Amino acid sequence: LGLALYASSLCAVSGAAFLYHDYCVIGAGPSGLQVAYFLQRAGRDYVVFERSHAPGSFFALYPRHRKLISINKRYTGKSNSEFNLRHDWNSLLSHDHRLLFQRYSSDFFPNADAMVRYLEDFASLLKLRVQYNTAIIHVTLERDRQAWNGHYFLLTDQDRQNYKCSSLLVATGTWVPNVVNFPGSEYVEGYETVSISPEDFAGQTVLILGRGNSAFETAENILGVTNFIHMVSRSRVRLSWATHYVGDLRAINNGLLDTYQLKSLDGLLEGDLEDLAIVKDKKGKLHITLRFYLENRNTSAGIDSITLPQDELDNFATRAPYDRVIRCLGWKFDFSIYNRSLRMMPGKGNKKKYPQIKPSYESRGARGLFVLGTASHSVDFRKSAGGFIHGFRYTTRAVHRLLENRHHGVPWPSTVYPITQLTNSIIKRVNEASGLYQMFSVLADIILLRDATAFEYLEEYPVGVLAELEMQTGRKAPNGLFVIIMEYGRNFSGADKDVFYYNRAVGEAQHAWQSNFLHPVIYYYKRLPTEREMRLRPPDWPLPRPDAVHHIVEDFLTDWTAPNAHILPLRRFLENCLSTDLRNFFAESCFLFAFTRQKLPPFCRQGYVRMQGLVGSEGLRRHAVEAGLLEDYTLTDFSGDRPPDSHEGSQGQLLRDHAIPVRPLQHLVNAKDE
Repeated sequence: LGLALYASSLCAVSGAAFLYHDYCVIGAGPSGLQVAYFLQRAGRDYVVFERSHAPGSFFALYPRHRKLISINKRYTGKSNSEFNLRHDWNSLLSHDHRLLFQRYSSDFFPNADAMVRYLEDFASLLKLRVQYNTAIIHVTLERDRQAWNGHYFLLTDQDRQNYKCSSLLVATGTWVPNVVNFPGSEYVEGYETVSISPEDFAGQTVLILGRGNSAFETAENILGVTNFIHMVSRSRVRLSWATHYVGDLRAINNGLLDTYQLKSLDGLLEGDLEDLAIVKDKKGKLHITLRFYLENRNTSAGIDSITLPQDELDNFATRAPYDRVIRCLGWKFDFSIYNRSLRMMPGKGNKKKYPQIKPSYESRGARGLFVLGTASHSVDFRKSAGGFIHGFRYTTRAVHRLLENRHHGVPWPSTVYPITQLTNSIIKRVNEASGLYQMFSVLADIILLRDATAFEYLEEYPVGVLAELEMQTGRKAPNGLFVIIMEYGRNFSGADKDVFYYNRAVGEAQHAWQSNFLHPVIYYYKRLPTEREMRLRPPDWPLPRPDAVHHIVEDFLTDWTAPNAHILPLRRFLENCLSTDLRNFFAESCFLFAFTRQKLPPFCRQGYVRMQGLVGSEGLRRHAVEAGLLEDYTLTDFSGDRPPDSHEGSQGQLLRDHAIPVRPLQHLVNAKDE
């Protein structure tokens, strides 16, 4: 009957007018507002549909106990805004410095109400085109060869208003609560509705189903007033400091682990929730049993006629009755509004709560449909930060750049540098880039080698579609490329790993490949990897086997600027890959090379020969003399008048009087390489 009524409603609106936009965004949460910002800055035709009266409606309710677990680090000791975003997990990307989250809260773990205010201001101050109180209830396709992707997306809202879009961006997040059905599940309270007042749990015994941050958040709230709390879940607890995955249990919520391991009545159990059953006695107490005990039995006959586990095993762990059972099992994506024509299918295994998408964040079922934000986390689930604001703000920007190239012919942003700036460019990015840092192993900087004299630098490209780089970016890679990515050590992260063991860190450059903590890795390919090579890459490798690879040794301060430990090994690696000399030289050395070598180093060809060089000064001259790079002609005793063309006169004139300016260098590598 429902299908028949729905079909009739489609027929009724088939002739209705459609409001057209190039881009339709469903959801005005953080990712929806983020992509709206990029679309607006690019001058595109778009609209954002939001079912609530304000943006960020998820944060108006969740987390229930109002404390976010995304850090708000206001002080880093640095003024570099890009670097500071590495430790700001709440701000969205924009040009407006008023829209940094630190202006909305001073708490390290902010209150969720601050996020609601922030998102409201983000939408209003930037004048984003959000259509509130509009719930999209159905999405389907209309085939049309003239459309961008061979079809249009047709959307219908709760008032039967219809919309037509060339590209659909889904930013609804995961908001449908996960529910496990078993005998007696009607007695279970959901995280979304359970009381958050500790007084309501005073003197009670509580069982919590689940083992994520929402479960531990709930336990933390009532830990001091309950008789005891038991927590049961299918998998063992995963600690975020061991897995290096921010979605696992955070230290701020793990008080129950203390009370469990320090013998204070609370406890954790492992078991499949679908095997459980709950029986309620006459006093209202809830007894845990197993499903197979209830087979072929009438549960309404009363608890006395039902066999409980403790009847056969008198020390059964959950034999004590509970006053309340609370479900805290997280959320899943809402697939209900999408017509079969879109082929929006759930993922497999532990990714089934997310829709299936490609590494480019495009749906596997419908071209032109992209999934953003938390719902796109299947690309890097349990690996990186793509399910959280500090991760998907960068993946959303990457999707926008892909769309700009595909539909508007705007290539991926890039900068061309002389080859002499190769080392400096890499060092600069690995020390300040926030996208590489947060989306480690997922987003990478790409260096395209143009020829022997220049390179092209692309920032934060999804490595999962590296084989499609030329098509997706509009850039060519005919002469090979470098891929700069951040990685943890291969065997350092895991639920069963001891990440605090003695000698866990590596400090010497020759052992950099054994680094455990997050560190930069540079892959060199003589040609662009193929799709087949991407598919056959080694397990847990973000990229196929390269022609050469270099690890920059981990650093306790995450500051990779040490001349000997970081810069020199990197420069020599680059020189070996390119068969060239990437050192910087003083003018005197270039002058000498011009007479003694058949081929000048790139720095001399691009600087000295073109009458460019380092800006001369008395301090630079003294430094060069002390380093043994120049003779100290000031100590030479000349008798009589100095010839106008003497060496000292020309040298002094070069270093003091007629300095020729040059583009500033970020780092100066010692020209005299030991």
